[in-house]
Amino acid sequence: MIEADQNHPSVRRQCELLELSRSGHYRRGKAQPSARDIANERLQKRIDEIYTECPFYGSRQMVRQLRREGRHVGRKRVQRLMRIMGLQAICPGPNTSKPHPEHKVYPYLLRNVPITRVDHVWSTDITYIPLQDGHVYLCAVIDWHSRYVISWSVSCSMDGPWCRSVLQEALMQGRPEVFNTDQGSQFTSPDYVKELISRDIKVSMDGRGRALDNVFVERLWRTVKYENVYLKGYEDMKQLKAGLKEYFEFYNHKRPHSSLDGSTPAEVYFAAEKDKEAV
Repeated sequence: MIEADQNHPSVRRQCELLELSRSGHYRRGKAQPSARDIANERLQKRIDEIYTECPFYGSRQMVRQLRREGRHVGRKRVQRLMRIMGLQAICPGPNTSKPHPEHKVYPYLLRNVPITRVDHVWSTDITYIPLQDGHVYLCAVIDWHSRYVISWSVSCSMDGPWCRSVLQEALMQGRPEVFNTDQGSQFTSPDYVKELISRDIKVSMDGRGRALDNVFVERLWRTVKYENVYLKGYEDMKQLKAGLKEYFEFYNHKRPHSSLDGSTPAEVYFAAEKDKEAV
């Protein structure tokens, strides 16, 4: 690892190229993380486990649960860590996904709208993924009707260009009528929205404090973590990428869904695509 300057990429980009979390880089390098940094990583992992089990917990209830477990934490610390992790309670309340003050926020278009066909609605979101040597973030695009995961990626940070690359990969495979996101600055940026508007895709954004507006992605995160991430306990990004590639192949092509009458997401998604081609 070399110092970042005008001739070399940032530490974040170097970590991604080396498939290493930034905290893992500091553990392996000369600059060791402080005891507080290590404690925060451990606390974030536990917060993520609690949130995945109880996504309706806000910071107050999260603090109560952590204190019941014997962890001496203050609400400001928990709020800060949940903000870093991009977590908010799935119920009306203070919004932790902050839009950029100069970015346009689009209305939510899907309230009480039946989703009955493939490529009607796609959506995306970001979730925190704990590793043994730190943490990274996972972003995915999912088709609401079939639950098919169209594209996904992991990164050391939640920046706009990374989120846009996940969207671009999905759009190489198809085009939805409506694309739904939360109001995070990554998704409200002009460059991100332009990718959708230029293709005549309607832009929909969750209402403030309404994570249920994107509930299909929230359910996907819960499934991925319980069925893969928590069971595997990945050490680093390289292991995580390999494990998630294998898991999403299983999820899309082999895992039956009760909501799909026992079919897999790929069976529903591609059957509909074949029907459209035949018309």
